[in-house]
Amino acid sequence: MNQLVVDTNILITFFWKNSTFSQILKENKFELFSPEYALTELKKHEEEIIKKANITKNLFDKKREEFLEYIEFISLEMYSGEFKIIQQILKDYRKNEEEQLIEDIDFLALALKLNCPLWSHDKLLKKQEKIIILTTKDIIELI
Repeated sequence: MNQLVVDTNILITFFWKNSTFSQILKENKFELFSPEYALTELKKHEEEIIKKANITKNLFDKKREEFLEYIEFISLEMYSGEFKIIQQILKDYRKNEEEQLIEDIDFLALALKLNCPLWSHDKLLKKQEKIIILTTKDIIELI
């Protein structure tokens, strides 16, 4: 298993000083993917990331370009066919949980399409059994 889909919250940690995600990226042990949608999410939360990571806008832009070297961002067209299967999986959740997980549908669909685990800390995702969900701790144990 050397391919992983990475969710937005994991991507955000790249901007933190000495983050585990940054170290794992630079070791280059995994082929990493994320939906293009994640780039939109990062842009949407740019100011918040800059503030929490205590970095400048220039450093944010530099680091964003840097991780583009490590992560392949996949267009919606490549995995949209998996949405029907993901919607079936989400039916097993309670209504309020299902609404929360809609935000992760792109990540789940891409992981299903690539037949690989999803790197995420979202505990709700672990309730389903179709896609393997790995946390950073799980990834470290694999290395």
